Amino acid sequence: MTSPNVIAVVNQKGGVGKSTTVYNVGAGLALEGKKVLLVDVDPQGDLTKMLGQRKPHDLSVSLANVMNDVVAGKLPQGHPEIMHHHEGFDFVPGNRALSAVEVGLVNVMSRETVLRQYVDSVKRGYDYVLLDCRPSLGMLVINALTAADYALVPVQADYLAAEDMTELIGTVQSVKRQLNPKLQIGGVFLTMANETKFRRDVINSVRESFGPHLPVLQAVIPATVRLAEVSTADKSIFAHEPKGKAAEAYRNLTKEVLAFGEKQRSRSADLSR
Repeated sequence: MTSPNVIAVVNQKGGVGKSTTVYNVGAGLALEGKKVLLVDVDPQGDLTKMLGQRKPHDLSVSLANVMNDVVAGKLPQGHPEIMHHHEGFDFVPGNRALSAVEVGLVNVMSRETVLRQYVDSVKRGYDYVLLDCRPSLGMLVINALTAADYALVPVQADYLAAEDMTELIGTVQSVKRQLNPKLQIGGVFLTMANETKFRRDVINSVRESFGPHLPVLQAVIPATVRLAEVSTADKSIFAHEPKGKAAEAYRNLTKEVLAFGEKQRSRSADLSR
């Protein structure tokens, strides 16, 4: 199997569509025949709930357990934490126990690499691993960026949301410089966009401001009722409304993720020669 791509979906702001993106891009990649693992790195467990586990905090095994195993110097055998979703991908649930893990990491040697050690132990069976990050720039997010090949950044189509990206970009650059030299920003893309002139002005502004410095993806995720329903429907937008605008937008985003994924594989192949 070719080298897997690990992608952290990250933004320190909440409500920008990170979990929705991880779910729908994961489902989109699975529809393209890729083997996909989604990892919920958010103590809120929103992605886990979307994937049908309505009570993530009651789960006996989750990401928190396996991260604690890594800290203790042992990796899980058989990987009981990995669940299968009916749309053809696997996932590792997250829950509030991750908050205690994050606090405990302060006193751990090589604390920034705990998640990477776990991801490295499971990723060989997959083409893509997508990490759903919590809305912060704390130790769990640093762990996700340290484990990732790419950061994928959803930004709400709003002037203030776009302006807040500076700190996030600085964090990504710091992780790249100090912890993970292979880390790149795969792309910034806009979410929750509607058809008003104001939103179009925001989209143009983001592309003008960040385009010369960062890859701004072409996909723009619209604000639709059907997309909002995905959070409780236990099915992706491709199953919920396959011919709608949101499905088309996530289809386009999936293609862009596939494109920079293939670039990563080509680069890895060149280095191995």
